[in-house]
Amino acid sequence: MEITYASPSAPNLADSGDSNSNSSMPTTTTLTRPVKIIPLLHPNTACSSSGSGSGSGSGSGSFPSALFSKWKTKVGRMSWHNWIELFLPCYRWIRTYKWREYLQIDLMAGTTVGVMLVPQAMSYAKLAGLEPIYGLYSGFVPLFVYAIFGSSRQLAVGPVALVSLLVSNVLGGIVDSSDELYTELAILLALMVGILECIMGLLRLGWLIRFISHSVISGFTTASAVVIALSQAKYFLGYDIVRSSKIVPLIESIIAGADGFSWPPFVMGSIILAILVIMKHLGKSRKYLRFLRAAGPLTAVVLGTTFVKIFHPASISLVGDIPQGLPKFSIPKSFGYALSLIPTAALITGVAILESVGIAKALAAKNGYELDSNQELFGLGVANVIGSFFSAYPTTGSFSRSAVNHESGAKTGLAGIVTGIIMGCALLFLTPLFEYIPQCVLAAIVISAVMGLVDYNEAIFLWRVDKKDFLLWTITCITTLFLGIEIGVLVGVGASLAFVIHESANPHIAVLGRLPGTTVYRNSKQYPEAYTYNGIVIVRIDAPIYFANISYIKDRLREYEVDVDRSTSRGPEVERIYFVIIELAPVTYIDSSAVQALKDLYQEYKLRDIQIAISNPNREVLLTLSRSGLVELIGKEWYFVRVHDAVQVCLQHVQSLKETSKTPGPLLDDKPTLFQRLSRQRGEDVSVSVLESGSQNPLTSKDSDPQLEPLLSRKS
Repeated sequence: MEITYASPSAPNLADSGDSNSNSSMPTTTTLTRPVKIIPLLHPNTACSSSGSGSGSGSGSGSFPSALFSKWKTKVGRMSWHNWIELFLPCYRWIRTYKWREYLQIDLMAGTTVGVMLVPQAMSYAKLAGLEPIYGLYSGFVPLFVYAIFGSSRQLAVGPVALVSLLVSNVLGGIVDSSDELYTELAILLALMVGILECIMGLLRLGWLIRFISHSVISGFTTASAVVIALSQAKYFLGYDIVRSSKIVPLIESIIAGADGFSWPPFVMGSIILAILVIMKHLGKSRKYLRFLRAAGPLTAVVLGTTFVKIFHPASISLVGDIPQGLPKFSIPKSFGYALSLIPTAALITGVAILESVGIAKALAAKNGYELDSNQELFGLGVANVIGSFFSAYPTTGSFSRSAVNHESGAKTGLAGIVTGIIMGCALLFLTPLFEYIPQCVLAAIVISAVMGLVDYNEAIFLWRVDKKDFLLWTITCITTLFLGIEIGVLVGVGASLAFVIHESANPHIAVLGRLPGTTVYRNSKQYPEAYTYNGIVIVRIDAPIYFANISYIKDRLREYEVDVDRSTSRGPEVERIYFVIIELAPVTYIDSSAVQALKDLYQEYKLRDIQIAISNPNREVLLTLSRSGLVELIGKEWYFVRVHDAVQVCLQHVQSLKETSKTPGPLLDDKPTLFQRLSRQRGEDVSVSVLESGSQNPLTSKDSDPQLEPLLSRKS
């Protein structure tokens, strides 16, 4: 619906809105040229909240009740199926399982991942500073638990390189890896990580990780991959090197121990690594050979074990005796160290969220089902908690194994159960064979796995697309390499948050111009053909307005008032700015500090005879402005639905000011204000072409059609 009125100072408009003492607009003179605008519906603050001034307390109290009401309605709609799915997410795929279609595929996928996981689990346990058996334990019980409580149907859970490095780095600084306490603390860490993940899942706090940008994650994983690869060099070189998460001590230790270099493990490890890389490449590049990617670790173990059994090389160290049988139930010990492990548990939890939930969501989207990240986090937590009672160290979802699981066609969590069964069979029957696995083979498996984490392509992409993200990537990568994993993560997260805060405190603000032949207003820098009008500045604020950015916004508004590009301006020639139109459509929130700052800005503008007009505020923003009295202060007649409506009204006033300036002015002491001059407007119809072109020769009245919407070109 549109309404037509002479101007916002006309009597009919003054009657329709609540006029107030703060409004200086006169109501005695009416322009004859009609202006069509869409009326802005002002919300009733009395109905929206129980009192706007002294009743603000009750208004704020309505939020919890509304939240509770929404939750009660949601609970009321849940069926018994929904309740079962809430506590046992596996019920979703069990209820709709297509046995004939899915069973064979899930069996093949689970077997493929199981064959890949057995050697990887032992390799990652060695990376964590633990005996290989604990890697097998970590790849057994957590898989069954996650299949029940996890919501992803393709995520492959178990030991991963990054978490193993974190465990080694932290526990190595507390106790020697050969001590029994080291193993106890690793198992305790699994319990603590699981509890943290469960708490974050139940409280729905997974959104906190969104503040860590992808560039930080990529830089961190790249640096970690380099550190992991260097830490495994001792098995290739044949001599011990220092355990560290920093690149400098690792390189110094490698150089210092060069006298102890041994050729046999180096040659064997290099050949096995080359085989793994070739098999992975063929598996990725050729679909009919993709089984090679999963079979790579098993092939390496078989080749290495066969060589040792045949030739018995004395200079190649072996894994040694591995206990046979399933893990026994035991309660984690050494709770006295729990306080010192909290930062590490929090860090591993963060890595788990980034690594697991990210890939789980991607796989869910590819396979056409929804995934709740908080429920996923809870499932990972339960898997770690129960796993810790069966001698498992912290586990999470694996990028490489999940990708293989997906490529193998896994449809449901049954594939994970099959993988767990294979791990159980390995623990029951195959551990005597693992005694002859060369350590350099396990090291080659780890290096092959982490090579994919070195994401230099991401750095090149960020350099081309966004230099800020490239800077974040570089900062995180360098600090992780040279200062250690914990400091690298903290610096990366801190830099990421600093960028977020900077962007929030310095929001994008655009000066708008009108696209020729339309009533659409866009950023004049993005659309150079867009033109503005003399005496009017149109500004769009592209962010919520709150205490941190209001000062910046005020400074920009003052700049735009002074720094006006007149080369693209049209309309009546005037010397300065008389109207500032603020487009609030992108503004989703405004706080009390911003409201007070806008009041100050209004008073500042009023002293300089500048009127503020507000365009298209959303309901919540308009409610806040109404409750604060800013709507009454500025005047309801200066709030518009569209930018174009505000421009029509302001342009008409600018034209009247131009005409008024031609008449003899009053005495200096009686210099009229803007609002007094507006009351002396002339009732002359102004042609559209005159207003747009800025021509000083108005057309005759017979050429103007009062029914046409002002500022729009007429079709002949």
